[in-house]
Amino acid sequence: MAPKKVSKRHSTEVKPESLEKLRKGTDNGDGGSTWVEPTTVIVKPPDQLNLTEKELEQEFTRVLSAKDPVAPQNIVRFSFKERLYKLDPSVEQCAQHFEMEGNLLHRESEDGKRIVAEVEARKIAEQRAVEMAQMGAPETSTEFSGGESKKLRNQFNYSERACQTFNQPLRERATITEPPPSLTINCQVNQWEIFDAYVEDVERQKLLKERAASQQQAKKSVANKDDAEHDHDDGDMKEGAKDADIVHSAAMSRSLKIMERMVNQNTWDEIAQDYKYWDDQSDSFKEGEGTLLPLWKFWTEKVRRKHVTALCWNPEYNDLFAVGYGSYDFMKQGSGVICCFSLKNPSHPEYSFTTETGVMCLDFHPQHSSLLAVGCYDGTVMIFDIRNKLNKPIFYSTVKNGKHTDPVWQVSWQEEDLAKNLNFFSISSDGRVTLWTMSKSELQYTDVMELKLVGITHGPDDNSEETSLVGLAGGSCFDFHGSSEHLFVVGTEEGKIHKCSKAYNSQYLETYNGHYMSIYAVRWNKFHPRIFLTASADWTVKIWDHTQKQPLMSFDLGNAVGDAAWSPYSSSVFAAVTNDGKVHVFDLAENKHEPMCDQKVVRKSKLTHVVFNPKQPLLLVGDDRGGVLCLKLSPNLRKTEEVRSKEKAAASSGSAGADAARKPPAKKRAHEGEQGGAEEKVKSAADMEIERLEKILGLDENSAR
Repeated sequence: MAPKKVSKRHSTEVKPESLEKLRKGTDNGDGGSTWVEPTTVIVKPPDQLNLTEKELEQEFTRVLSAKDPVAPQNIVRFSFKERLYKLDPSVEQCAQHFEMEGNLLHRESEDGKRIVAEVEARKIAEQRAVEMAQMGAPETSTEFSGGESKKLRNQFNYSERACQTFNQPLRERATITEPPPSLTINCQVNQWEIFDAYVEDVERQKLLKERAASQQQAKKSVANKDDAEHDHDDGDMKEGAKDADIVHSAAMSRSLKIMERMVNQNTWDEIAQDYKYWDDQSDSFKEGEGTLLPLWKFWTEKVRRKHVTALCWNPEYNDLFAVGYGSYDFMKQGSGVICCFSLKNPSHPEYSFTTETGVMCLDFHPQHSSLLAVGCYDGTVMIFDIRNKLNKPIFYSTVKNGKHTDPVWQVSWQEEDLAKNLNFFSISSDGRVTLWTMSKSELQYTDVMELKLVGITHGPDDNSEETSLVGLAGGSCFDFHGSSEHLFVVGTEEGKIHKCSKAYNSQYLETYNGHYMSIYAVRWNKFHPRIFLTASADWTVKIWDHTQKQPLMSFDLGNAVGDAAWSPYSSSVFAAVTNDGKVHVFDLAENKHEPMCDQKVVRKSKLTHVVFNPKQPLLLVGDDRGGVLCLKLSPNLRKTEEVRSKEKAAASSGSAGADAARKPPAKKRAHEGEQGGAEEKVKSAADMEIERLEKILGLDENSAR
């Protein structure tokens, strides 16, 4: 029987009778034909688009890419090297659709062949064992002899082997012990020390003899044995207490301090001689150049891995200065340390105090030289009395009495108020300039100024105007005017400089736009009442006149400037320190464009602060490793207007002019003890400095006063 023909598109059943007619050719189509030509029926979905032939023939290019469409494209990771968040471009594009771990191995693989070989070998071994058991298994007798039964061995799995125990290998190990710590001790022996040693030895021998005699007497008198021992113990306690009182007395402490200073002076005798007498003689041949002589380096073990964040000389004792230690890295904050060093003892600080957070600034009171105001990283301000031996401030701010919410960058003592209360100002990154008053029980604060953000808009005529923005600017430094008590200037983290007044706490007197990064220092000139300088992280130091909105001079130092300071002896000399470890000393009277001294004083460190000694030709610089270096200025770097006038007179008039310059009337009257002449000389020297600075900066002489 032939198979049925079925169409894929349309199927119809064919009867046997009709099939036979088709073979013979006698089918005439009557009787209801059973074979129909297949038809094509196209099934379309109801939402299919009807496209034309041209549209159907159009080719579309498909591109296959290995990019995962659901992979994230905005992954941000924190870069510890650059201290910021950065976009991570490396994104995994592998998309895993299905994964199943199975236990099947392919026969042709190495593991499959190995397993098949092991199975075949096991089958062959089992088959051989069965054959050997069938062929050679002896019949065992069931009758036992009268002797003991003998245990038969398994003949199939038994084998005799000889073995020897394993000897552990020997190893030789050598160890080296650490040598005991060694210490170099220097001491001096003289006649009075030998005499004191002999006297102590004689007294010790007398004491031993007295004790031996008392012990013998106690043995003889058995009845009074307890009383004798009690008296002996009382005598020892009194002698020990007397010795302890002598060792810990104030007189002994003062004597030890003097002795320590004498030993240090002998140890650093060459440096002490250079500090007192040495001057660079080559300055007389190098006009317009100077040098810095390194003297002492002050450091202690407490300040390891800390930054020098503040430097301040004591106003009463010219050899004493305070150093604040903290950290400028917000990721590495720890405790703070305050050390007071003296030039007479550079090996160890005279006083030291610790704080819970890093110290950011400090300042001595100009009249009460023992009071030290301190600002910390957590916004706390405190006052220490360095005469106290306790490691505790006498006043400090808390959350209850209104401390700052951000680090305090600078503090400054001011004159007493009408009630004779001591007060000082502080500035912080929270945008507040605060006045702190010392009352009997606590610190009381008053917000003098809120540093509002200021923007600059340019008009159609290129005239810039100030516009107020929402928020507060972060204050970084400030300085009060020497003669006008109400006037002060403020530097901010946005690079703005604001002239403010204590009488107006809602607006600025003036705003100066001269820096593009944070301002680290702002200082009024010691002589001229209108001039101040600023130092910024944008590598520049600029000199300003507070009556003008543009800087008078700008100096690019090639690196971020950490601090700058005017000299106390000349109106045209200032110093600045940079992050590359260099100290730059400028004298505008000699050179308006280049520094007279550009000297690298530290290696692999950043200089953070600089300060002049008010009386001696010394310069203190601090770095970011806790070191403080004392430098001596050469003669060319410490010239005053009086010295320059003498040199000019000597050069022009000869010996007569030199004699006249050496013996001015004011100096003679001061030597004779007339106070009025001395004041007149001081005033004339200050006027000379002001006139010289005005001439250098090209200021109007009529508007100077």
